[in-house]
Amino acid sequence: MTDAPQPSDEKVRAALAEMIAGLDPTLAERLEHDVESHLELIALTNRGAREMEQLLQSSVTSARLAGASWERIGQRLGMSRQAAQQRFGRVPAEEGTGDTLQRRRLTPVTAFDEMEALAEAGRQGWHSVGYGAYFHDLVRSSEQWEHLRVPAFGSGRRGLEKAGWQKIGTLWFPWAYYARPTGKPVEDETKAAG
Repeated sequence: MTDAPQPSDEKVRAALAEMIAGLDPTLAERLEHDVESHLELIALTNRGAREMEQLLQSSVTSARLAGASWERIGQRLGMSRQAAQQRFGRVPAEEGTGDTLQRRRLTPVTAFDEMEALAEAGRQGWHSVGYGAYFHDLVRSSEQWEHLRVPAFGSGRRGLEKAGWQKIGTLWFPWAYYARPTGKPVEDETKAAG
């Protein structure tokens, strides 16, 4: 299996520069004459770096849930299998640890039916921890979960984490996904089926 071609470092830098410029369209012009604008650039770049680190962690978690080995993940990151596992091998607290964790893949789902399918799964204690084209990777807990899908480019997602929503994976343009526990016990599957 061959890996897909990767964009050059220059293309990645250009895309990141465009992103930062889009956050404050006046910044580029102000850099010519305003010392404060250089400090604003530092702050924007720092925020971007923190967000990229979170996206990287989410990407690795998603790759593991999809079945990628630590060896392959380490190769993509330019580090050893052991280094990748040590750096990114944390299991989020709500997912539990060890082989007792129940997992399943919800597939096929589309933008038109995935929220209804996630709502049904959530009532039975399943919640999404990663997703991709036509699927959500789910883990099970002892309580019900609710799921939310919002536009990835909107400002509406800024307050979600304060309201208890947990970001799922990385952004899947044009969507961002969130889940949160409801505190209610799971529905009895035999009742739900009947």
